[in-house]
Formats: sequence, C-alpha cells, structure tokens
Amino acid sequence: MKTDLRVLKTKDALHAGLVALLEIKPLEKITITELCQQAKINRGTFYLHYQEINDVFEEYFREITADLAKSYEEPYRHVSVLKTSELDPSTIRIFHHIKNYESFYTIVLSKRVPLLYYYLLFDEVRTLFLNDHATSWNQPEIQRDLYCAYQANAIIGMILHWYQHGFEASAQEMNEQLVKIINLQPANLND
Repeated sequence: MKTDLRVLKTKDALHAGLVALLEIKPLEKITITELCQQAKINRGTFYLHYQEINDVFEEYFREITADLAKSYEEPYRHVSVLKTSELDPSTIRIFHHIKNYESFYTIVLSKRVPLLYYYLLFDEVRTLFLNDHATSWNQPEIQRDLYCAYQANAIIGMILHWYQHGFEASAQEMNEQLVKIINLQPANLND
C-alpha cells in the first residue's frame, strides 16, 4: 500500500514544526493550535492523523529510532562476523544519523527539556545492544543487561560530549574515535 504524498508532507511539516517549537518550550506546553500554525496546516488535518501532540512526538521519535537502529546495524551488513579489531570506521553510521537529526538530538540532550527524553533515547540504544547480544552472549560472570546499559551510556556519553562541543567534529572523526575506544585495551591505559 502506497502512502499518499500529501499525508507524508503533512507529517513532515508537523514533525518539523514540533522540533521548532521544542527548541523554545517543553512538549507539555505546546498546544495543537501552535503546532498547526507552525506546520501551516489546519486543526482538522491534524485530527485526521493524531489525537494529541504526544502522538506526533512519539511517531517522530519512532521514525528517528528506526533510522538509528538501521544506522547501528550498518557495520554488520559488510561482514559475516563483526570483529572490533577489524571494524572499518567508514561503515559506522550512528554519528551520521545523529548529524542528520541534529536538531532533534540538540533538543533531547538539552538541559531545558525533561529528563524523560534522555531516558527514551537510553532505552532505545540499550535495546539495540540487548538485541545485538541476545544470542551471542558468552560472559556468564557478567550480567548481559548491565553490560548493555554500560555500552548504551558510553555511546550516549560520546553523543552528549559531541553535542556539548557544538557537533564540531565530523561524523567520520567520531566514527574513528569510537573504533579506537572500542579497541583500546585496559592495559594500554597506563602506558
């Protein structure tokens, strides 16, 4: 089934309008009227697709995290078994994804918005790691869910640092740093 181009344009306009409004106020303070004015659509059109503002946010968040999941999986498409020591930084797409949705991540990582946004992002990233290690976990002395939470916070920590520095580094530079960090051996830290 094809999606009507008008519907896609309307949803894109609402997503962009929501991001623009989130730059100046929290989600719970945004009204449907404000969003419709920002997106240049009428309220009737809004109600054809959504019941409330949260529905627009959740849809856009799901769209972004679906793209994040595709970006996360990209290095796996190039090899049958992913070995971090052989990981090519050019196959990593997470930081390209962040750059593509920079305005959204700027909002999610801002101190002005509810911590809920951060936790939603954390849950999505942790789920990527949990799924990644669902069948191949062979570390019985380490709890898989704790390890995945650790990894999720490490990636989000890099993204947060990148955001705090105005996304100055390129996505490729971030990819290269991630590969170096992943391959860093604990014994090398004291050298």
